[in-house]
Amino acid sequence: MRRKLRFAPVAIVLAVVLELAVFVGVGRALGFGTAVLLVFAASLLGLVLMHREGTRAWRGFRAAAAAGQPPGAQVTNGMVGLAGAMLLAVPGLVSGLVGLLLLVPPVRRLARAGVRRATERRVSSMVAGDLFGPRTVRVRQGAPQPTPQPQEPVVVDGGRAIEGEIVEPGRH
Repeated sequence: MRRKLRFAPVAIVLAVVLELAVFVGVGRALGFGTAVLLVFAASLLGLVLMHREGTRAWRGFRAAAAAGQPPGAQVTNGMVGLAGAMLLAVPGLVSGLVGLLLLVPPVRRLARAGVRRATERRVSSMVAGDLFGPRTVRVRQGAPQPTPQPQEPVVVDGGRAIEGEIVEPGRH
């Protein structure tokens, strides 16, 4: 994790340079006043959407908790929505465009799936099950297959879906 963080200052500087270059390009193409108005409108829209997305995420979380369902889907949906709204609220045309894309339903579903996969990789199976509920796995009946190498994808054909829970050894 620390290795990735050492590139954060460089990434921030590159993002600022990209934002300025895009702002100058839009300013030259459409006029400086129009570029400033676009940045201001995007930021204002982002602030309004932050309130709406935050309220929606909190309501979804509370509804899932009250119904006794795992809140993971509502939490990840809320995180992606809030990230999109925050990127819109940050002054900049590129960040605003990325934020707006995160609010479009197909892109939001993809981002939500990515957040879920990243979360499942970083937490134990037990915590992932508590967040997202039991997972469906496919099993194949018959002779055991040799364990594949980590680089090979595992493909299971013809198995029927069963509900199950993945439990890490040594945890109850």
